[in-house]
Amino acid sequence: MLNQKLVEVKGLKKYFKSGKRDLKAVDNISFDIYKGETLGLVGESGCGKSTVGRTIMNLYQATDGEVLYSEHNIQNVLSKKEQRYIQKNIQMIFQDPYSSLNPRKTVLDIVSEGIHIHFPHLSKKEQKERVYELLEQVGLSKAHAARYPHEFSGGQRQRIGIARALAVNPKFIIADEPIAALDVSIQAQVVNLLKQLQEQHGLTYLFIAHDLSMVKYISDRIAVMYLGKLVELAASEDLYNNPLHPYTEALLSAIPVPDPKTEREREQIILKGDLPSPIDPPSGCPFRTRCPMAMEICAEEMPEWKEKEDGHFVACHLY
Repeated sequence: MLNQKLVEVKGLKKYFKSGKRDLKAVDNISFDIYKGETLGLVGESGCGKSTVGRTIMNLYQATDGEVLYSEHNIQNVLSKKEQRYIQKNIQMIFQDPYSSLNPRKTVLDIVSEGIHIHFPHLSKKEQKERVYELLEQVGLSKAHAARYPHEFSGGQRQRIGIARALAVNPKFIIADEPIAALDVSIQAQVVNLLKQLQEQHGLTYLFIAHDLSMVKYISDRIAVMYLGKLVELAASEDLYNNPLHPYTEALLSAIPVPDPKTEREREQIILKGDLPSPIDPPSGCPFRTRCPMAMEICAEEMPEWKEKEDGHFVACHLY
């Protein structure tokens, strides 16, 4: 399955100015996303994962590096035609279903906006039919089209957001913590809907989240981020069964196990200290101040990003 690269991220950096200093939200990361797969991107709050999604989407201008979609450089789009092509093929589902929908517009207007821009040849009636079809695909009904966002629950609003993203027939969708603001009982429904839509439409996802159990369920491969850096990337099963980086091990040990006996007996890794500031990161490896395995070299040199096993990448001096 992993044969055709759809998105290539090379040496991506996104720095924000904070007074006279740089806040290094994303600091020199590289990875590929293959056609038809879901790549999960995980890490603690504030590690830069949402910034990665927004920079790929070109909502933020990258400080350095490049993002290629089907060999088109997203960060350096010149012609109107190319811009339109990228906007049509890459869409985003936002984290907060409350603030990402315009409260003054009906669902019909919200979902049909992209259709109107990218398929101007369709008549008003055809555009309406397309919206009804999309609403039914995401588990809503035709009757919901005339309503306003405030008339819906959080889960329903997120379904409207998904319908809006699907409206222009994209190939690649960035889902930025799409379930974080939802009730736990609704989260699984939304994730199942995303999986179902992926099969129906042959979609490729970048799924950003901090809930590792949910990420394992939906992702083919998982990338782990810490303080603006990628620390590990591997196939989903491989990462769970054989984590290489101490930070990944700590994250995995925090996932509750449904069996009470196993839960009591297993060892949970508690990380000491707080997450350092991205304005003033530690020298060498960014994780060394909290790492139980830290060595002298960790303070002196940034570990190299390398492929330790087939398709399993890690940045750690232990390897």
